[in-house]
Amino acid sequence: MGFILFRPLPPTELTACRPRPDAVRRRASGLFVAVLLALWAGAAEAADADLIWTDARADSTGSFPLPSPLQESAPVGEPGVQAPLQPLPPTQPRGPVILDMPYEAAPCCPDECTVPGGGFPEGFDDLWAARPWFWQIMPNNLIYTSYLAGPKEPRLGTVVYRDTAADPLNPSISNGTLWDSTLGGRASILRFGSDPVLHPQGFEVQIEGAAFVRLDPQDDRDLRSGDYRFGVPLVYGVGRWQTKLAYYHNSAHLGDEAMIKYPNYQRVNYVRDCIVWGNSYYLFDWLRLYGEVGYSFFNSGGSEPWEFQYGTELIQARPTGIRGAPFFAINGISRQELDWGGNVCVQAGWAWRGRRSEKLFRIGFEYLYGSDPQFEFPFANQNRYGAGMWYDF
Repeated sequence: MGFILFRPLPPTELTACRPRPDAVRRRASGLFVAVLLALWAGAAEAADADLIWTDARADSTGSFPLPSPLQESAPVGEPGVQAPLQPLPPTQPRGPVILDMPYEAAPCCPDECTVPGGGFPEGFDDLWAARPWFWQIMPNNLIYTSYLAGPKEPRLGTVVYRDTAADPLNPSISNGTLWDSTLGGRASILRFGSDPVLHPQGFEVQIEGAAFVRLDPQDDRDLRSGDYRFGVPLVYGVGRWQTKLAYYHNSAHLGDEAMIKYPNYQRVNYVRDCIVWGNSYYLFDWLRLYGEVGYSFFNSGGSEPWEFQYGTELIQARPTGIRGAPFFAINGISRQELDWGGNVCVQAGWAWRGRRSEKLFRIGFEYLYGSDPQFEFPFANQNRYGAGMWYDF
């Protein structure tokens, strides 16, 4: 049996045999950089061998388009023969597009110009000229518009006024300052007819709806009452004459704060389901006369079947520009349940009409005398004057 003896090295010699940490790091970093350079050189060589970029120059506007398509080099052994151009990867994601439907694109144009075929033929020279009829879904304007001074017409509007009549909730005092607002509108759904900016002609199906609310600024702006209306008018217009056959539902409600503060007031459940036949005629471009008759086949809360509405409007027919133009309107309503009484509403002020549509914005003064337009108080009267703003679209 033999023995192999190992002589332990002194600590100084052992340390000299081990590589230093900083030397190891330098060697590893050098190796990593060498590998990256080799990979980059190989990729560049392959790209240069297979693909060649063509020049991309700025266009006339000074902007630079996307790079031109890549061009594949000629195969080896076939000099002068080039493969077809290969397009760049698509800028849009590929895959099925579910809602890719045809649409009518309107060219961009400022308000002062006319867009041929853009859906907004102006025709301001002759508002009543015959124009081509065609089917339209949700056109931009209306054949039969809301009456300007009608207190129950759907639109966006608000009026703050002073009323000297007795308060129906507390008859010992006057109404004082009240705030009435209309939140709604009228829109065309389907038309077979023309499509000028103003006064289109043809057959039309409309939809209308509004909430008529009354707030009391003197009493924490409490909601006193609210009427709610929804209707579907069927309209026909040709030349200066328009007619409508419409259905509307109107229901009246007492405000929740008013019910709490005036528990002795007996709430009125006033409801009307009404068929209306109306007619409108423009005697001049700026002068409109109208009248309608309504018969309610369902009545509640004191409502009776027959009602009449009539009035006139004087307003700039064409676009007003930034300066606007004056307007004047008067509307009357008669109802059977009031022994053919009703109210008269007069408005006067300043109006602005858009160039691309019939949209109309007005500010002015309002005076109303007669029956309260809020049907929660069907047998109360008002004598009020105030200021307001109205927007028809």
